Amino acid sequence: MIRKSSFVTFPSLQVPLRMGLIRRIFLQRLFSTFAEGWPGFGLLLQRVITSAVLLYFGGTHLLETTSLGPSLPYLVAALAGMLLLLGLWTPLAGTVIAIIEVWIFLAHLGNPLVAIMLLSLGATVAMIGPGVWSIDAQLYGRKHIEPSKQ
Repeated sequence: MIRKSSFVTFPSLQVPLRMGLIRRIFLQRLFSTFAEGWPGFGLLLQRVITSAVLLYFGGTHLLETTSLGPSLPYLVAALAGMLLLLGLWTPLAGTVIAIIEVWIFLAHLGNPLVAIMLLSLGATVAMIGPGVWSIDAQLYGRKHIEPSKQ
């Protein structure tokens, strides 16, 4: 029997079954399927735009301030944005983004409308999932087993 994935393949990211079994079961329970086609492309676009905005604000605050304190929430959000861009640990990254944006909103650190927008985008990605074009789908997605034609 040949084990074939229905997702985009990344040969260097294959997780051995022993190491990734618990993580695989946990993420498969969060998302029974990873969106393909146009919905998958929409989730990829949402992840890219959210990550770009988070990285922009993280870089801007890092260059504008001399101390690390005021920039800390933006830097943590930028790090979570990098994970979101790759589609790696998407539920965790989306949740961290939502929590950080609540922090930014309540502390009046920036524009409240941007914080609300990023809070919404981070929370929806955490709830919906990363889509088929992500490292999470490759590592934790369901695999199709096709019998060999012999």
